Amino acid sequence: MNLSILARCGLFRGIETAELSPLLRRLHACTREFDKFQPIYRVGDTAHALCILLSGGVNIERCDAWGHKTLLDHITPGSVFAETYACVPGTPMMVSAVADEPSEVLFLPSETLLSSAAQDSAHSVLLRNLLDVTAQKNLLLTRKIFHTSPKSMRGKLLSYLSAQAVQHGSDTFDIPFDRQQLADYLGVDRSALSAELSRMQRDGLIAYKKSHFVLNHSQSDE
Repeated sequence: MNLSILARCGLFRGIETAELSPLLRRLHACTREFDKFQPIYRVGDTAHALCILLSGGVNIERCDAWGHKTLLDHITPGSVFAETYACVPGTPMMVSAVADEPSEVLFLPSETLLSSAAQDSAHSVLLRNLLDVTAQKNLLLTRKIFHTSPKSMRGKLLSYLSAQAVQHGSDTFDIPFDRQQLADYLGVDRSALSAELSRMQRDGLIAYKKSHFVLNHSQSDE
């Protein structure tokens, strides 16, 4: 296992690298490999463990009864997912976690993770970090609500791209989504999204190529 990935994970902040392997053994952690498009958790599953992505990529998706899919988040190596469901054992998942490419995932079982028995200092730090990670995820969900609440396509895109600029600290940045993923994330049609991006570029609001964007400080009509 690549411990350097875990050392950069917010869940293990403040825990020495030498403490990681013993801590993972006490928590009965295990790893699994997944092929592209293979589900890690499906809607309706109960999460028996919190997950950390060690390599690859994972999409968090929601699919309704008619097969309409919405992309909620894209998970990159070192990131945590399924933590909310893992902390409420027995609750059916309302989303799916699906490998976007060949991926390796670390599972931390809820039973040992949340147990107070034989809890040491490293375990206590881990639980404090878990609270912080959960709070950060709540902020991400709030941002998604901001991006999807405007009625117009341009309003959604302006909200999302503005937030990306703030996150990167620059008006020039790469977004983590391709066109279809961005359309799924915003809950819009891909063709309509692509057409609006072209109009925004023509109107001088943005310049872009694939996932690379530059924001131009022009006034929008929103």
